Amino acid sequence: MNIASFLKKSSLAWANRPAIAHGTNIVQTYNELGSNVRSLAGAMSTKLGLERGDRVGIAMRNCTDYATVLFASWHAGLVAVPMNAKLHSREFEFILENSGAKVCFVTTDLKKNILEARNKSSGFEVLNVDNSEYDNLLKTDEMPMVDTKPNDVAWLFYTSGTTGRPKGAMLTHRNLLMMTISYFGDVDLVDERDSLLHAAPMSHGSGLYMLPYVAKGALQVIPRSGGFDPDEIAELLLSHKNVNAFFAPTMVTRLINNEKIAKGDIENLKTIVYGGGPMYVEDCQRALDILGPKLVQIYGQGESPMTITALSRAVHLNINDPRYLEKLGSVGTARSDLEICIVGENDQVLANGEVGEVCVRGDVVMIGYWRDKKATNEALRDGWLHTGDMGEIDEEGFLTLKDRSKDVIISGGSNIYPREVEEVILKHARVAEVSIIGRPNAEWGEDVIAFVVCKGDIKLIEGELDQLCIENIARFKRPKEYRFVDELPKNNYGKVLKTKLREII
Repeated sequence: MNIASFLKKSSLAWANRPAIAHGTNIVQTYNELGSNVRSLAGAMSTKLGLERGDRVGIAMRNCTDYATVLFASWHAGLVAVPMNAKLHSREFEFILENSGAKVCFVTTDLKKNILEARNKSSGFEVLNVDNSEYDNLLKTDEMPMVDTKPNDVAWLFYTSGTTGRPKGAMLTHRNLLMMTISYFGDVDLVDERDSLLHAAPMSHGSGLYMLPYVAKGALQVIPRSGGFDPDEIAELLLSHKNVNAFFAPTMVTRLINNEKIAKGDIENLKTIVYGGGPMYVEDCQRALDILGPKLVQIYGQGESPMTITALSRAVHLNINDPRYLEKLGSVGTARSDLEICIVGENDQVLANGEVGEVCVRGDVVMIGYWRDKKATNEALRDGWLHTGDMGEIDEEGFLTLKDRSKDVIISGGSNIYPREVEEVILKHARVAEVSIIGRPNAEWGEDVIAFVVCKGDIKLIEGELDQLCIENIARFKRPKEYRFVDELPKNNYGKVLKTKLREII
């Protein structure tokens, strides 16, 4: 089965219903979207020479053509490689080189970065969706949908790794199907009257959640800003009905702090699914007070897309439960399509209430990492995905996360891995040691803080380190503060004690 069949069915059943809106304006019906997808798939095959299984890079901000490129890739039996629009050209370079992408679709604002990436790699074709060349591709003869197999890779989801190099989680058509079905069963019901607002990146959770809404013939709303703007969201809520969105917790906090939302008309807001980082109980309660019964939480990873546990709308509202606050601080219970367990250092299953590593298995879990057998074997053991997250499960099956064993920092819903930043700073000739940790930030979740040990008596200038980061990594990964110290706290084995660093920030 091909995941693009969701669109095929909806373009027949809901041909004249609106499919894509740009701000308040409807720009495509389902019939038009389906036709454009079939034509672009035909162009990918005949004009671009792509064959089944080839990879298609997508370096695009949120825009009305995102769904077309994504579904056309699947329709033609290709593998989509959506990338975070905030990445540095060197990060784009690695992903495009590693995936072996033969073509990369871009929006104008990212074209320069992708051309820089191409000049340093083996080469691939760059196509700008904002010009006439792309428009001509949409005039190609329509192509029948390729009959893919359930375990064929559909989406290469590149997630930063603790080694400093991104890893491509191979998500199959079966994975995305199970993710979609579980959305209906565990998160929210969807029908053709609903709208999905894409204020979060379509290269990640918002794009993945496009699938259940396309399957039901619902409307995809792309903000004119292409991103998250609370004032703009307030205006869009006046124009679109039954609006749903996937937000990071920091976005929810910014939303409820906006006067147009807190004191405005939010009757058309149906559901906010939040995830990608911890939500403080106090913030959650305040959001419920302002927004009403419209919150659902999910916990997942790129390796198990949008699907490990869910904290339902009903649990958010059950204030008479004696354990209400405990449950509100959890990430919910296992989704219908999988199992979870907690394991110790030797992979032994731990009892309820014991803290260990969260493991998950089911048909939604990736089949492995692209061209990385070692990482695959480390993550997938005995049929279980080892998430690297630490937590405990209570007697009612609620999972509460305690720590992140990979030391990932979550800022604005984006994952930042310390070692990735540390390796860049260590490129400086006068840096002897560095350790990166996260510092709580009420608005963004966490700030990146760098503890730096200099070589000799030479005093480092912060600007030099900032410039080094600008040249190598995305801006959102740069430290917000540099602290220069004589030495880093370490244990008897020489391992840096980040717990000690966290105590002094």
